[in-house]
Amino acid sequence: MTDTATAMEGRTTWSRKVGTPLRRFLGTEAGSAGVLLTAIVAALLWANLADGSYERFWHLEFALDFDGSRIDLTLREWVNSGLMTLFFLVVGLEARREFDLGDLRDRRRFILPAAAGVVGMIIPITIFLVANHAGTGGHAWGVAMSTDTALALGLLALVGRRVPDQARLFLVTVAVVDDVVALIVIAVAYTDEIRPMPLLIAVIVYGLTFVLRWLKVRSGFVYVPFGLVVWGAMLASGIDPVVSGLALGLTAAAYTPARGDLEQASNLFRSFREQPTAELARFARLGLTQTLSPNDRLTRVYQGWSSYLIVPLFGLANAGIAIDAKFLGVAVTSSITLGVFIAYVVGKPLAIAGVSGLVTWLSKGTIRPAVGWASVAGTGTIAGIGFTVSFLIADLALKGPQLAEAKLGLLAGGVAASVLTWGIFRAVSSMPKARKAVLLLGDADQLTDLIPEVDPERDHTRGPADASVTLVEYGDFQCPYCGRAEPVVRELLTDVDLRYVWRHLPLSDVHPQAQLAAEAAEAAAAQGSFWEMHDVLLAHQDRLRIIDLMKYAEQLGLDQERFHDDVMRHAAAERITEDLDSADLSGVSGTPTFFVNGKRHYGAYDVHTLKEAIRVARVRAKIAAASPSRRHG
Repeated sequence: MTDTATAMEGRTTWSRKVGTPLRRFLGTEAGSAGVLLTAIVAALLWANLADGSYERFWHLEFALDFDGSRIDLTLREWVNSGLMTLFFLVVGLEARREFDLGDLRDRRRFILPAAAGVVGMIIPITIFLVANHAGTGGHAWGVAMSTDTALALGLLALVGRRVPDQARLFLVTVAVVDDVVALIVIAVAYTDEIRPMPLLIAVIVYGLTFVLRWLKVRSGFVYVPFGLVVWGAMLASGIDPVVSGLALGLTAAAYTPARGDLEQASNLFRSFREQPTAELARFARLGLTQTLSPNDRLTRVYQGWSSYLIVPLFGLANAGIAIDAKFLGVAVTSSITLGVFIAYVVGKPLAIAGVSGLVTWLSKGTIRPAVGWASVAGTGTIAGIGFTVSFLIADLALKGPQLAEAKLGLLAGGVAASVLTWGIFRAVSSMPKARKAVLLLGDADQLTDLIPEVDPERDHTRGPADASVTLVEYGDFQCPYCGRAEPVVRELLTDVDLRYVWRHLPLSDVHPQAQLAAEAAEAAAAQGSFWEMHDVLLAHQDRLRIIDLMKYAEQLGLDQERFHDDVMRHAAAERITEDLDSADLSGVSGTPTFFVNGKRHYGAYDVHTLKEAIRVARVRAKIAAASPSRRHG
């Protein structure tokens, strides 16, 4: 991407590539929802227009022979038990990211969605069993319990515009909980025979991956054979090997790159720049890659493949059912079809909304959803989409017409769940702004990422002290991205209800004059001219030598002798070190990094994106101020 194109988009390449774990995941899933829906429609057309070729094709056998050990599966089984392992790997990675970096790092926030996830399986299963207690399909109760994470998130983004990120996080947590439970159900309830020796091998090899982590082995290639052995051993044990994908994903730790690691990577690149040899190029490449967490590296490799190829291919391989008048006549009154449909469309939202309300009431509001009740209701209805795990269980538990009836119930339930979700958010969108904000966002406390909080006696601030929103920037006067962000910040400061704070983060390993510039700004601050010097430094990022700094001091009418003395004796070094320590505590390693009311802003820092983050923060601040529980302590 050229600089010109970048400027036209109003954001940097860096800012486009950085986002919260959750937001990156949501963006990909929303984009892939259309691909998956297309695959489902294609499967239905293929099954109904191609005279039986759909089932014949997916029942073709494909075998691998490893020195006498043979894996012989149909094409559908290779998709369902092979490729879908990577899908569940991505689900595990997403769950681990939210535990390590997202709101779920406060473990109390896991209680409510976890409870909703469990009850959100029990109630639909109960509904299905009641509907099928007298029939032959009762043993397929597992079909009615699991929300499809990818499709539900994608459709939520399509039908629920302006849905808070926390609502999507709530859905992710609920879905991951029932994915874990559903995979356990597959392993226990839908496995004919478990062979203990291969299972023991799988457990031992899985344990070895923790040893590799303890030994700080970071290369993903080292883990590949271990993953393949675990998958093969699980298959040989008789348990569906997709379980291994989720288990491996949950082991991959997520963290932001440490400043020290980034500085080491910079040194490696500098060595390559001075002596561009193949060996130094390899070291530089490895150094850059290894600054990323294992979770981030695996996500970058597999998420696109999972979202845009594997899940749509799964839909193509499983969603095709032959539908004619005779089949519909039977299916619409079938206890399997109706049991699945009602379980998802009624059971899921009833369980999720009911549990959320019950936990909130029992805890007297101590534990409550991080979003408003409209978002909870919309999350509950969209959770009525069952696809991947449900189709897997249906394929294991049912055959022939009963399998087709279960699939029809799942597809119809997905359509109904989407329509209900659209209706809820459509109704909320027509309400007055204040009421709509409360229903969507709620009044739960937001986690604070900024450490320490803003201190007006110490921090450099612009704007009213009593502003409802505070925007903090960690910046570097020589950083070109900070220079590009400066006009954005100036436009934001036209907001009369915004306070802006600058904290120093000089990246001396890549910007050799950044530390000196920061000390110059503090020397100007000692004479009451921090912001004047701040503006001049960002306007002249390519001229930050001491001779340039002295010229700026003269232009600003500062006492040049005092200014020169403060800069040369590094009078502000300790003050800047405090900001660096603050950046480390807040998980900041690059510039510019913004915090909005103490919560880290991930993603682009163009005017539109930051204004939207400020708008949401202001709405939350107003809700908090109006909350009786906050006013009375």
